[in-house]
Amino acid sequence: MSPPRPEPIFTLESIGLKNGAGWLFQGLSLTLDARDRVALIGRNGAGKSTLLKIIDGSIEPDQGRRALAGRLKIGRLEQDPPMGDFEALEDYVLAGGAQPHEVAALADQIGLDLARPAATASGGERRRAALVRVLAEAPDLLLLDEPTNHLDIGAIEWLENWLDRSRCALVVISHDRAFLTRLTKNCLWLDRGMLRRAEVGFGGFDAWSEAVTAEEERTAQRLDTKLRAEEHWLQRGVTARRKRNMGRLSKLMDLRETRRSLDRGPTSARIATESSDPGSKILIDAKGISLAFGDRAILNDFSLRIRKGDRIGIVGPNGAGKSTLIKLLLGQIAPDSGTITRSAALAPTIIDQHRQRLKGRTVREVLADGGEWIEVNGSKKHIAGYLKEYLFDPGVIDAAAETLSGGEQSRLLLAREFATPSNLMVLDEPTNDLDMETLDLIEEVIGDYAGTVVLVSHDRAFLDRVVTMIVALDGTGKVEVSVGGWSDWVARQAPTAAATKGGRISAATPASAPRKAGKLSYKDARELAELPARIAALGKDIAAHETALADPDLYAKNPPRFAALTTELGSLRETLEAAELRWLELAQMEEQLAG
Repeated sequence: MSPPRPEPIFTLESIGLKNGAGWLFQGLSLTLDARDRVALIGRNGAGKSTLLKIIDGSIEPDQGRRALAGRLKIGRLEQDPPMGDFEALEDYVLAGGAQPHEVAALADQIGLDLARPAATASGGERRRAALVRVLAEAPDLLLLDEPTNHLDIGAIEWLENWLDRSRCALVVISHDRAFLTRLTKNCLWLDRGMLRRAEVGFGGFDAWSEAVTAEEERTAQRLDTKLRAEEHWLQRGVTARRKRNMGRLSKLMDLRETRRSLDRGPTSARIATESSDPGSKILIDAKGISLAFGDRAILNDFSLRIRKGDRIGIVGPNGAGKSTLIKLLLGQIAPDSGTITRSAALAPTIIDQHRQRLKGRTVREVLADGGEWIEVNGSKKHIAGYLKEYLFDPGVIDAAAETLSGGEQSRLLLAREFATPSNLMVLDEPTNDLDMETLDLIEEVIGDYAGTVVLVSHDRAFLDRVVTMIVALDGTGKVEVSVGGWSDWVARQAPTAAATKGGRISAATPASAPRKAGKLSYKDARELAELPARIAALGKDIAAHETALADPDLYAKNPPRFAALTTELGSLRETLEAAELRWLELAQMEEQLAG
């Protein structure tokens, strides 16, 4: 028998909020208790940020009741924290009412210079300052709106550890799957003005939401309301994308294996491949490049060969030189020494999500310069159909682009740039401000893209799901190149690797002592041999759980069983992904030892 639920510390009852002539919410209710760790999930524009503002009292609802237990202290991190007229970041942070010694301690741990002028602070510095301010206030209920945006991976991991130790209740909006999976134990799904709750962490969200969606579609079919089913598909996004995740993972593993085979040495096959069509196979060849700004080294004797089909993830602390590396590779700046050769056929497109190009323009003008058609991969598509592919209602065609939500604006820019003919796609923090459906879509577009992809990201799960190679900068000039995703790179670092000040993971952390040429240890060889059968068994278990959850009557007749299966399915999927990545790591170790 499960323990009784604690008394709520916060309640919303039948909340309604008008949105123009209609309602954004109506009849929305929510209770939170002191031990809740909640992921708030929903599409861009669903009202997630607005709901957080209602919870903390910044917005008064048009209907309903808001109730707090005792002197509940609520802290909210905004997406774009206003710095106002504060002279320095320290002035902004201390204005929250926290003690100076607590502020100084948190700033030191997260690597924030409090003396930095607020007017010239970067997006990452402003976000760190906002985090220090809200954490130092020690709230009972902490509301975080995209807390990982503009943070490097080390800072994200520091925040995870801090929140994991904290005793406050937590509601978080984030696109960072790894962050949500580690920290949350409950899910709130805001969908078409309705708020659903499941007592599962984010790891179980996909299975639960897909089961709810499937039941809704069956109900719609029984009522013979085809229009409603189509509207649901548009609003929810194509659920089948998630079911293709495993197919994309298999393709990604093949790409990683191909990329690894090209770096095994100057075999005759490799030489033949490169010499037969060097223009199309090698897009950029950087040899021995170095660059410094004053006394600070950015790159030191760095070499990288970028081939057709590569998916390269550039990682490192903020300020390590990730954007500088991209500018070097594209020829926007020159190195101090070394050479960079680019294919004459190189045709890059850079997706940096700058929204200046949206000002004063309609969606139609952004996509098709005011026309009806857009050319995508050599074929013409009507913009209404193309908008559907990017999860837009075609009714927004003539809407002002600036009236879209921040995430929708980012999605519109991605739709425009993905249609631009190119053989090299460069993406700078492509996951910021996007919902889960759009991230699934981007993963699919990248997976189907015939050219080469270079992206800068701090999203660990995204890197694991799309890249074939990690290029890790540490800010001292050292760069480490590793085939695989983020988890593969981390696994190759020393288990006792210490983070640098501020929680940053250093790309210069020495790898574990290399083995002498020979064979895998008995333990590793046995694990490698047993993993394929384990992966197959996990796949069968996942299929069995999905079949059980597809029962339309299960949720109504046996909610505990439904919840248990959902939790187990999330765990099985995580275990399967870990097993596949471990198999990839051991297979690579075996290849390296063999020669």
